[in-house]
Amino acid sequence: MTEIPGSEAVRRVGVVGAGQMGTGIALAIAKSGIEVLLHDFDPRVIERTEANVTGLLDRLVQRGRMAPEERRAAETNVGLVWDLDAFEDCDFVIEAVTESEPVKLDLFRKLDRVCRPGVVLASNTSSISITRLGRESGRPGQVIGMHFMNPPLQMPLVEIVIGLATDPATHETTERLARRLGKETLVSGDSPGFIVNRILLPMINEAVYCAMEGVATIEDIDTAMKRGTNHPMGPLELADLIGLDTCLAIMEVMHRVFGDDKYRPCPLLKRHVDAGYLGRKTGRGFYDYASGQAIPGSHTRRRT
Repeated sequence: MTEIPGSEAVRRVGVVGAGQMGTGIALAIAKSGIEVLLHDFDPRVIERTEANVTGLLDRLVQRGRMAPEERRAAETNVGLVWDLDAFEDCDFVIEAVTESEPVKLDLFRKLDRVCRPGVVLASNTSSISITRLGRESGRPGQVIGMHFMNPPLQMPLVEIVIGLATDPATHETTERLARRLGKETLVSGDSPGFIVNRILLPMINEAVYCAMEGVATIEDIDTAMKRGTNHPMGPLELADLIGLDTCLAIMEVMHRVFGDDKYRPCPLLKRHVDAGYLGRKTGRGFYDYASGQAIPGSHTRRRT
């Protein structure tokens, strides 16, 4: 049986994907005192990441969530790497690349060639099968889901997703590592959307249908859920935070796998993605983040 390092032996973690989620995951790891290597296949993303890391840490200090000395230690623990081969010395790897099954499958094959035997390969996927990622990786026993919530630095929950072939030792190491990061954990079976997104994304999708059908304005839909159900964010605001492309990808996976039309993505969601209106990361989604206003259109009904 392949020997898997215990969480106490995890001294260096690799994170693949330096977008919003990957950078947040890397900082959550660095903040806990563990060295982290952050990689992205797009050199332009790597070039932007150093400034993003600095900005995120500065905001944490300004908001009183991190002491200045903790900030300095966290920044020191993050290393940006241009080559995936740097992960050969990592004790644990987390992928946080785009929510595309072909992209993730290709990455897991590459990671299996680079990483030492026994190193756990965890996926931050929101919906893709951990069992299938494990099969393609060449080390199915060491593949597991480690789904951080957005934003990873602040949200306390990590979903642990167990594939059909995931070894118990892999599960134990991942649970203990999450707790070292100060996270709470829940275990989910390997079903599309897992727990959180299985419930959350259909709600968001229904809110988009309400906007498309003119049931209410975008602002009123969000206000209704904040004031009526005490949600901290409205569903369309939250969709913009998650990324509309990610929301669409999750709904498409659930619709394809379950074959149930209750998971059919709203056409308006598809149109936004086709237009490149992906939410906060592009400055425009259901809201325009330059003006702070909802995007006007035929799907909104203005109050008089």
